[in-house]
Amino acid sequence: MTVKDLIEKLDLKCLNPVNLDAEVTSAYACDLLSDVMGNARSGQVWITMQTHKNVTAIASLKDMPAVIIVRDGVPDDDMLQHAKDEDICLLVSKDTTFEVCGKLYELIK
Repeated sequence: MTVKDLIEKLDLKCLNPVNLDAEVTSAYACDLLSDVMGNARSGQVWITMQTHKNVTAIASLKDMPAVIIVRDGVPDDDMLQHAKDEDICLLVSKDTTFEVCGKLYELIK
């Protein structure tokens, strides 16, 4: 499944259309940055409520193609610019983390 597929199937808002053809292998849902840094894998999409630049820095470090911000979160300007610079697709969902995880699980399993 690609980032573009996720956008369409989960009705996500795309804030910066980059990396749309990147393959998504699974997802990692967490708001603790150190946990993501230690355990996330390349190809995963990150599901979080965090909206600051450190998220995109870790996503880039872990080679994650996209970040889904839950509950209609609004990234700060630094996060949006860093995501553009690092080719990390920022996506926004109206759903909760639980709901996004369930929907993604059904799509990717």
